[in-house]
Amino acid sequence: MMHLSDGVLNLPIVVGTSIMTAGSLGYSLKGIQESEIPKISLITATFFVASLISIPIGPTSIHPLLAGLIGIMLGKRSPIAIFIALLLQGVLFQHGGITTLGANTLLVYLPAIFSHLAFKRLSKKNKHITLIAGLIAGMAILICVLLLIVLLYLSDGRYSEGFFSVVNLLVISYLPLVIIESLLTAFAVGFIYKTKPAILEQ
Repeated sequence: MMHLSDGVLNLPIVVGTSIMTAGSLGYSLKGIQESEIPKISLITATFFVASLISIPIGPTSIHPLLAGLIGIMLGKRSPIAIFIALLLQGVLFQHGGITTLGANTLLVYLPAIFSHLAFKRLSKKNKHITLIAGLIAGMAILICVLLLIVLLYLSDGRYSEGFFSVVNLLVISYLPLVIIESLLTAFAVGFIYKTKPAILEQ
């Protein structure tokens, strides 16, 4: 459901999110160094593959978002990796719409930027890097879901109508992902911190 298809959002939301994403990409590309490209490419590939995986949860399915890990690893370069991966998924696999590319990118990069800022602030002079990374990753998923609910509601109020509404199913379905991504991100960041901590520096 994080890969919104064409026609799901109304025109004002499509235009608004596209403009926001374009602005964020411009800011992210500013001053980029050649030495940053390998890490951006690696995270792009990781996100591309991971977010193609669907996990059945009752009547719907979820997929890894990795917003917390992306933000911690790439910082302000996060929108670049997210946009490229989602663009390739849309073109190659029709996984998500083209008109909603801006919205889909927005849904992941805003939590990623939050994760970057939170990790940068909380990890200073703190030995509990693994715990911090895990908590931030869980929060990032919750922010993703909240943003998606807002976009759906602003596009069509019917998405939130009834006990079995799309909004309710989203909340229930993505709760397990909070735990999964918290553990995954905690493990990944903990391993990187022990082996090559310089990668985490932004």
